Amino acid sequence: MSLQRNKVHHVYTAGLVAKRLGVDADLIDELTLDLEPEDGVIWVYGADDDDGTTAFTDDGVEAVRLLLEEYKRGAPTKT
Repeated sequence: MSLQRNKVHHVYTAGLVAKRLGVDADLIDELTLDLEPEDGVIWVYGADDDDGTTAFTDDGVEAVRLLLEEYKRGAPTKT
């Protein structure tokens, strides 16, 4: 019997994804509230981070990018 193992070897923090996509990290947090690990989102804890932080696999970054595109299409334009 073989066990399936997670092959993710790196993730990107929500802050880094926000910076790379040119948006605020709070918007990333808001847009991804309903994403699950299957969507490429995980929660990461560090030594000095009691609350942890959201992180994304490559698939998760793509999901964020698509959510952001959808958000921008629905957002009213600035005049």
